[in-house]
Amino acid sequence: MTRHDPASVPVPVVPSRVGDSAQCVALGQIIDRVADKWAVMTIGNLSTGSLRFNELMRRIPGVSHRMLTLTLRGLQRDGIVDRTAFATVPPRVDYALTELGKSLIEPLGALARWAESKQDQVLAARANYDTRMNP
Repeated sequence: MTRHDPASVPVPVVPSRVGDSAQCVALGQIIDRVADKWAVMTIGNLSTGSLRFNELMRRIPGVSHRMLTLTLRGLQRDGIVDRTAFATVPPRVDYALTELGKSLIEPLGALARWAESKQDQVLAARANYDTRMNP
């Protein structure tokens, strides 16, 4: 009989308490929201402080006005982003991360660092796969 070192046991990515379908659906919806590329870019840009809508548009390459609007609304709904409207002429609206949103900076930063450090490997794997599948 062999003993297993608890430190060598891999930690599951999905929490074990996610057993029933309602919990799976809820977890999936939250992951869909925060892992969406536009949400990641929006959270990343707001991680340094509040920004106006047009500032976000300029900082996020390729995002459409409609997609940024939908992304911000979804992040607001989930309590990740706060929207503050100022009664000025012209009207001014700022977006900022809430405390819940700020708690995403570290894990999303880790994911971004991983993607950056593994980019060459992923691109090589894609090219290899494409060559094998499309001779």
